[in-house]
Amino acid sequence: MRGIWLLIGAIAAIPSRAAMPQPASAEICGDCHRAIAEGWKKSAHARAMESRLFQEALRKAGEDFGTDAKKVCLGCHAPLAVKLGDFELVKKVSWEGVTCDFCHSIRSVDVSGPNPKATVEVSNLKSGPSKDSVSPAHATAYSKVHTESETCAVCHEYRNAGGFAVVTTYSEWRESPAGKGGIPCQGCHMYLVQGQVVDPRVRRESSHQVNLHEMPGSHSIEQLNKALKAWMTVKRDGNTLRVNVRLSNDGAGHYLPTGSPMRQIVLEVRAAPFGIDSMRQERKLTRALKDASGAPIQQEHVAFLKAASVASDTRLAPDETRTETFAFEVPKDTKTRVETRLYYVHSPAAGSDLARRVKFIELVQMAP
Repeated sequence: MRGIWLLIGAIAAIPSRAAMPQPASAEICGDCHRAIAEGWKKSAHARAMESRLFQEALRKAGEDFGTDAKKVCLGCHAPLAVKLGDFELVKKVSWEGVTCDFCHSIRSVDVSGPNPKATVEVSNLKSGPSKDSVSPAHATAYSKVHTESETCAVCHEYRNAGGFAVVTTYSEWRESPAGKGGIPCQGCHMYLVQGQVVDPRVRRESSHQVNLHEMPGSHSIEQLNKALKAWMTVKRDGNTLRVNVRLSNDGAGHYLPTGSPMRQIVLEVRAAPFGIDSMRQERKLTRALKDASGAPIQQEHVAFLKAASVASDTRLAPDETRTETFAFEVPKDTKTRVETRLYYVHSPAAGSDLARRVKFIELVQMAP
């Protein structure tokens, strides 16, 4: 009997269709979709608004360029805040970043204009990629656009007011072998896993294939290692050590790195000869931008709002393989340890190395 009463209590806790707030907080969605909600909480989407790096950029954007600049930032980092006009960020859903009731209220996406635009209808109807979903709390509908990269393009492609393409991830994908081969963003970042769509206390059902809502990307070491491969060879030429590092972007359907132009992949090579001070060289894979006056841009919010041209682009294109060569002067017959490390830099403006970068590849070799 106790089990029956617990089940009755759980069912009673499910919000009725009439009682569901519009939009609903992710916490309400998580009452029934527990596993999915817990995965989403680990994602960059869930942290999009509360990230301290974003908070700093948002503050500076407002100080430097005014309220309208903040609205541009919030359009992707807190899209329901913009939808609701909650620019003072009072509502809970505004702090939930790219939250459940934004993505599952998308009905269509138009990519024909300067910036992709989503038609978002916040209502009792929740749309998604499942064709057989049934819910006691809300209506459901299959949505083809949720299986396509166009849904991601809404925030992962952005042209500023000056007409400059700041974020080009969607167009990079579209021109890549993955895009031309019909592999959508979801194929790498929301791949299917075994899981429960609905918590068993709400409705018992067999295990399903569920899209991974953690949406691993550049903050994931596993994802970085899937995307980028590296090999090192060391050769001696008299008193010179020549180090060749071959890099291959064979796992990403876009450039590496992509997204914010502040992001970098740093390739660092160190030579540590026995009894001699170690030496270090580095190369950066990044897309450097300039403003309309030709000045280099150093801050993220300025890049989004005022970038006007590309100063240089050393990133790896999809399926590109490149060899970077380094030379170190080391006396002949001196034992030397050579190390290659690759770091993903989230934001050069962050306060510490720990906060801004992650090491994802390390290669070690003794010089011949």
